[in-house]
Amino acid sequence: MIEKVTDLFDSQDLRRRVIYTLVALAVFRVGAAIPIPGINADALKAIFSERGGLLNFLNIFSGGALSQFSIFSMGVMPYINASIIISLLQGAHVLPYLDRLAKEGELGHRKLNSITRYLTLGLGVFQAFGLTIMISKMPAPGNLPVVSNPTWSFYCLTVLTLTAGTMFVMWLGEQMTEQGIGNGVSLIIFAGIVQRLPGAAINFIRLIQAEEMGILEAAVIVALLLAVTIAVVWVETAQRKIPVQYAKRVVGRKMYGGAQSYLPLKVDQSGVIAVIFAVSLLAVPITVSQFARNAPWAQKLADFMSRGDWVYQAIYAGLIIFFCYFYNSVSINPVDLADNMKKSGGFIPGYRPGEATASYIEWVLERITLGGALFVAFICVLPDWLRRKFNIPFFFGGTALLIVVGVALDTMGQLEAQLIMRNYEGFLKKSGKLRQRWFNVGS
Repeated sequence: MIEKVTDLFDSQDLRRRVIYTLVALAVFRVGAAIPIPGINADALKAIFSERGGLLNFLNIFSGGALSQFSIFSMGVMPYINASIIISLLQGAHVLPYLDRLAKEGELGHRKLNSITRYLTLGLGVFQAFGLTIMISKMPAPGNLPVVSNPTWSFYCLTVLTLTAGTMFVMWLGEQMTEQGIGNGVSLIIFAGIVQRLPGAAINFIRLIQAEEMGILEAAVIVALLLAVTIAVVWVETAQRKIPVQYAKRVVGRKMYGGAQSYLPLKVDQSGVIAVIFAVSLLAVPITVSQFARNAPWAQKLADFMSRGDWVYQAIYAGLIIFFCYFYNSVSINPVDLADNMKKSGGFIPGYRPGEATASYIEWVLERITLGGALFVAFICVLPDWLRRKFNIPFFFGGTALLIVVGVALDTMGQLEAQLIMRNYEGFLKKSGKLRQRWFNVGS
């Protein structure tokens, strides 16, 4: 491990990427701590301490910025919602123009990214207005007003600030993806969750010291947390390996092929993407309800979302399962895999190349996705259920744990790939210099 860290900082390019990522995360954390003027911090804190459900979910994805109503309160949620809409339109083949752009290579992907950015701007204005109305009209315990003077100038300035903050965070995430390490949007959410770890650990220790929690109960909670973490790591790295055999072929006097390989299919292909999509979709109704806050249906919807009962948890779990399947249908095409395998002379033993192979891959993918989706939904719902049923003080939900583990594994995998690539390039350079030296000596 120490050797890998040393190799990481020995490479100038990798060192620059890591430093760029850390600086970008620091900039995000500074912006998340800058509150919007005119907000009663005590009243806002009381609201988040008493209300659960969707508000806490949104606060997790904003890195704690929403509980302070800072300039980055919306975080990357409008960008994620825009990505969901574009992916749904593209996956359902609603707009043929989007399908053509997806097949045009790099230029088409750039146009899709531009469309997503413009849609992010529109959704940012819409969600910022709904969030501003919700915060200004939401009563705190003791009827303390969150906004002391909610005038139209306050609304306009707050909507402009929140929208600009979202666009900056989106740009920052894209820059981290291109010039840093890992996925920038996922790392921003990851940093917001991790920064709460020290405070959660301190609160946990204080409960033990105040004898509000026994040693045995604390040990059970820690053991359960470790078991869930190990299970998440195990499922996130689990693969279904389909054996692939390559036929032998003779080219000239040489024989090629005959090797045996495998096609790896991850049990949880979507990772944290399905969870992020589900939370983003749940945020849409509560935003719409703020435009008719006094209507009975809007009040019932807001109460349902903030209560977080078993019906809400069932809807949340159902959305996670749906997006796990949806992500696989967009990212993996069994027909293309079968065609590429057939062109390279490969086949799955017991299945004819072509349509039969594609059907088998789809059959395997559907079944392993079901297991992965059910596990992800169970992990996201379990801590909230234990907290409500047995009053177990979990300071982090399953959603946060899944995001932390998934993003950490993905970032570590990219670091490993970068190190292997640079070590391989270094080995080629050394081999070239050695051959050149021997050539000079021989001549």
